[in-house]
Amino acid sequence: MIPLSPPVLQQMAMGLAYGLTDVGTVRPSNQDNLLLLPESNLVAVADGMGGHVGGDIASTEALLLVWKHLRAQHVPGSDTEALRQLHEAVLFSNSTLFRNNSAAGLADGYGMGTTLTGMWQPQADGPAFIFHVGDSRIYRYRDGHLAQLTHDQTLYQQALEAGMKGILPPRNLLLQAIGPGEEVRPDVFTHKLAPGDLYLLCSDGLYGASTQEDLSALLANAGPDNLPETCAALIEKAKLDGSRDNITAILLLCPA
Repeated sequence: MIPLSPPVLQQMAMGLAYGLTDVGTVRPSNQDNLLLLPESNLVAVADGMGGHVGGDIASTEALLLVWKHLRAQHVPGSDTEALRQLHEAVLFSNSTLFRNNSAAGLADGYGMGTTLTGMWQPQADGPAFIFHVGDSRIYRYRDGHLAQLTHDQTLYQQALEAGMKGILPPRNLLLQAIGPGEEVRPDVFTHKLAPGDLYLLCSDGLYGASTQEDLSALLANAGPDNLPETCAALIEKAKLDGSRDNITAILLLCPA
């Protein structure tokens, strides 16, 4: 897999961004991908479903399809219109991948699939809009506190919320993904950016083995002069903590 966006600092209206992806220590190939587009003020990660055919293709195509759909729209005149455009972009990404799966003779639920999580700011002085399917995550580090902004769409999370005891489902069983099914219900919502905010977009290979406290400690030292080093440190920490998956991280630092 070739990353859609190379590891280069990108200056966006939202802030300074940098992304890095790594195959990790176990997998033979990297099915993650990432997209940082200053011209669209868009950052996103996608984690192709391991063990499914074409996971690397799915993650790449899902990101490109969302971008292409948004690029073809006029600048939204309201938050409501922006949310609608973004929702439609995610649905377009899913329907296109699902049709490709169907054309390849892959039954519902068995085709290539991917998570899809990102942030889009269509107006430089407006809020960001978050879109999310699967179990990749967006964190916000603000005033010394790390908060998870997205909700994991997994059987494990569902079991936790239901108060299930004893043996819980594996953490990586997704309730939905982009591509395998005809329908998808993305989380799409508005988020107000604040000066100095630091956002981490990542695949589960980054957060799955490390604690939130460890992530917070590394992010506490991040600044405009060391975003690449901080990204690399986050990935190295995941490896040291025993991550068995591909690992992807994007850091977005809003201007102070």
